[in-house]
Amino acid sequence: MSSVPPIAPPPSPAAPVAAPADTAAQAGSPGPLPAAPRGNALQWILAAMAAAALASTGLLWQKLSGIQEQLARQSADSGALAIEARTMARQAEDLVRETAARLSVAEARVSEVALQRTQLEELMQSLSRSRDENLVVDIESSLRLAQQQAQLTGSVEPLLASLKSAELRVARAAQPRLTPVQRAIAKDVARIKGTALSDTPAMLVRLDELVSLADELPVGNALQAPKAAPSLQRKTEETLTGWSGRMLELVREEVRGLVRVSKIENPDVALLSPEQSFFVRENFKLKVLNARLGLLSRQTDAARADLVAASNSLTRYFDAGSRKTQTAQAALQQLQTQMRTLEVPRVDETLAALATAAAGR
Repeated sequence: MSSVPPIAPPPSPAAPVAAPADTAAQAGSPGPLPAAPRGNALQWILAAMAAAALASTGLLWQKLSGIQEQLARQSADSGALAIEARTMARQAEDLVRETAARLSVAEARVSEVALQRTQLEELMQSLSRSRDENLVVDIESSLRLAQQQAQLTGSVEPLLASLKSAELRVARAAQPRLTPVQRAIAKDVARIKGTALSDTPAMLVRLDELVSLADELPVGNALQAPKAAPSLQRKTEETLTGWSGRMLELVREEVRGLVRVSKIENPDVALLSPEQSFFVRENFKLKVLNARLGLLSRQTDAARADLVAASNSLTRYFDAGSRKTQTAQAALQQLQTQMRTLEVPRVDETLAALATAAAGR
């Protein structure tokens, strides 16, 4: 906006009036006449200029007022638009939240429908399963249950009974695709009947004998009883050597009692004290008793591991040259051999044939 230049005030009317008075004071001086018309014209010009300046100022103020009103209207419109935009943004946010909620509900329903469809397909497949497939599944379940019963009881009778029942059911079905199953059942029956199992009660008796024998087993560094010298030889030596000879003999016997030289294969045996020997025997008993419990509970792996540990302890801490130690070692070896034949045979061939028949091959 341009600035309006300041309007100069018109000259005072008293100045031109004073000029005639001064000239009249000069007596008899014929001077020039006063320029009254020229001063009036200048005043008129200045007044016109002031009026024009006032008019331009008024126009400028009018334009400024219009601009201010327009700016106020635009500001009000902008505020209204901003409020409307905020309202629309809030509505959009609410719509987005509602849409997200509906989408999550829809996804949950879709997943539920998919799950129901899967369950329905499985139900349809189970309903459409043929009688032969159901027969295969039933025979497999009964054989696995009989296998577990045979392992728990140590008897093959439940397994043989289940195999014979499965053979009868397959024969009644009279399906060519079940012929391999029938051949596998016949092979497993013949193999189980030909398997010789160990006598569990006899093994338990042998384990009890080992427990009783543990107290009599000599430790590798056990002291042997000194041999008593004949009384006649002792009397002869006393007669020949006299008092000094008797003193030397007593000293020699004492030294023999303090120092003992022997050959020990295992260094751990030399460090055993009499108290530790007691615990070694008790530990050997515990291992044999654990093997007995494992045999009773049909845990052949644990029983076999306990027998191996007992055999290692017997070899490590006890006298290998003793007859009782050798007897105990032979009994342990025999028990380990019999433990290998204690396991009930499995019907893996029949189970494999049933799996092949269930797969439809």
